[in-house]
Amino acid sequence: MTDDDNPIRLSRRKVLGGLGGVGLASAGAGLGTTAYFSDQESFTDNSLTAGELDLKLDYKSTYAGGPGRLEEIDALYPDFDVEEIDDGVYLTGEVPNAGDNPGGWPGAIEDWDLCDPELNLVDGEGVPVFNLEDVKPGDMGEVTISLHICDNPSWLWMSGELTENAQNGFSEPEEEALLEEYEELPEAGQLADAVDVTMWYDEDCDNVYEPGGEGEPVCVQLVLDASGSMNGTRNQQTINGAKELAERILDDGPDGSRVGVTFFSADGYDESAQVVQPLTDDLATVENAIDTLPANGDNTAIGEGIQTAQNDSLVNCGEDESPIMVVMTDGGNNAGTDPGDAADAAQGESTEIFALGAGGATESTLEEIASDPVEDHVFTSTTDEAIDQAFAQIAEVIVGETIILEGSLADVMAELEEGIPLDGNRATEQRDPFNGGVTQCLGFEWEVPADVGNEIQTDSVMFDIGLYAEQSRHNDDPTNPFNETATATETPTPTTTSTPGGNSSQS
Repeated sequence: MTDDDNPIRLSRRKVLGGLGGVGLASAGAGLGTTAYFSDQESFTDNSLTAGELDLKLDYKSTYAGGPGRLEEIDALYPDFDVEEIDDGVYLTGEVPNAGDNPGGWPGAIEDWDLCDPELNLVDGEGVPVFNLEDVKPGDMGEVTISLHICDNPSWLWMSGELTENAQNGFSEPEEEALLEEYEELPEAGQLADAVDVTMWYDEDCDNVYEPGGEGEPVCVQLVLDASGSMNGTRNQQTINGAKELAERILDDGPDGSRVGVTFFSADGYDESAQVVQPLTDDLATVENAIDTLPANGDNTAIGEGIQTAQNDSLVNCGEDESPIMVVMTDGGNNAGTDPGDAADAAQGESTEIFALGAGGATESTLEEIASDPVEDHVFTSTTDEAIDQAFAQIAEVIVGETIILEGSLADVMAELEEGIPLDGNRATEQRDPFNGGVTQCLGFEWEVPADVGNEIQTDSVMFDIGLYAEQSRHNDDPTNPFNETATATETPTPTTTSTPGGNSSQS
């Protein structure tokens, strides 16, 4: 048969072209009224908003300058009502004002949302916290600086500079002392070299450096919330933080220390809490137990967790061990034993209790179960991502706070001129950025040793301290912004908060 005999026979090319035409017609018809099967999806209201990086500071400063000087010292601080808080110890600055907060300033900075612009924290402008005259051998002062990263996790550096080390003429005793020591009268003063400085991570923000030491071993029971609200990132960060705490204690704590693990409110327990790992000095065993932390319970039985941890584990601490409990929860107690009663009973057996709250944890419950002073034993994280850093702070309090720098004021300021990188998590070996959602403090203490003599008479010093924050996301290997030609005064204003600034001291 020929093509002429079959007029409806089509070539392959014509068939393909015809199918294409049908397809286009069907697609067009699908947007109108049709009985054909159809579907349409869309992505609407797309938006991109830049995040925020804001470093804010607050502080508390004290001066131990001898009794009977309140009126004199108050006159040096026209914008603050100086108080004598102990015999010869003066409160010379406090932002924010703690007011009636039961935990004082350390309690206030844990309780309040310090990223709230209404609190008027130090934010971009330098302020002096030391402005002292007539400083004598034996005098000392301290400032605790509280750091707040608002929103994005950031790397932090501290900088500083000695801006004045003045001689200010010579008294007769000073001249005699200087000639005896130097055989001529130096142009620069001696005060900067005479003042001893210690800088440290003040984990509990209490204005006191608490070193580690040999000490007696500790037995620490981790009491962890396993309720359903602890799922996701909150659960994983709790696991991470608890393991870091256990490692810090067993690796760096006093010899013979032990760690155990208790879960409370997990689904399927015969009781509301259970010791999943008795006290041991085997880190791998503790970490394996922590890794099994569930997040599936219907209730939050904090009191049961405390009671079980004490009665089934810490009761086995030896006479030479200090019993400690670290209780982590994200809610208020709603089942079982009253947590306050359980905590009172445990503390009656000499157990020290630290309370860590996240999520929906109530401040009143944390304060109720924590040991005294409450402000040194309550830690909070307002974001799930910062829970591990809150655990790290507790670990450092137990093992001992870490010194950043120490030496003469002149030497410390020389170090700070090049910028010192700060570590957001001291419980790990690597340097970590600072997360938002957890309060961290730095302590800075100066002292004129009692054995310093007449060579410092009339001398004066001035110095600056600054902090610089830089985003950590996409920035795994940050460059020190203060090396080469960069200085503390040349850092970008949007990410730099300088305080104290223009601090002065005169002998």
